[in-house]
Amino acid sequence: MSDKPSYLGLLNAVSLAESEAYEYLTAWAAVTRHEGVQATLRTVAAREGEHGMAFAKRINELGYDLRPGPDDPKRAERLALACSTEVSDYDKMHALGVARIAEDTGKSGPDIFDTFFSDHSIDVQTGELLGRYIAEERDTGRRLRACYLAVKAEHEASRASKPKKSSKKKRNKDMRRLEHKVDALCDAVEALQRSATNGKNGRAGAKAGLSR
Repeated sequence: MSDKPSYLGLLNAVSLAESEAYEYLTAWAAVTRHEGVQATLRTVAAREGEHGMAFAKRINELGYDLRPGPDDPKRAERLALACSTEVSDYDKMHALGVARIAEDTGKSGPDIFDTFFSDHSIDVQTGELLGRYIAEERDTGRRLRACYLAVKAEHEASRASKPKKSSKKKRNKDMRRLEHKVDALCDAVEALQRSATNGKNGRAGAKAGLSR
């Protein structure tokens, strides 16, 4: 029977995920201009980085080494998105999973951490580490949810203050239609003036003929 801890895979997975999250959250915090988003990201990133190292350390204490995961083809894409100054915080929140975390945090009932202690062989020291990790992750979820809802409200208010493209197009179309009507009216007035002038000249010529 192997003495290898049955929960070693869990520790490894947590360490890798937290270290990756630290990477792109730190990059995002460095470029955002939103003070509230920056403050939240820095707090969360610090936790993620510490979790990554703490779980790697615990694996080492148990006599094993952290195993790297399979190559993630989208890792570079996520990091590039996090570093971008062209993509809004709102769009990043959707692309990088913050919006999903905010939605899940708002739900009642069990979460993904409820099964972590289903393995009753977890030793005391690892249990303490997992307990603190879970408590901080749940608090992180609440912080990210509050941050997301604030950014979402700002995004929706900004959209509401801008004229819709359809309305703008309709106004432009109405303006062109009005301009055409004004042009036609001007043409009609000019034609009427010419007609009146020609008629006046004709009458003047006829009177001149009669007077001869």
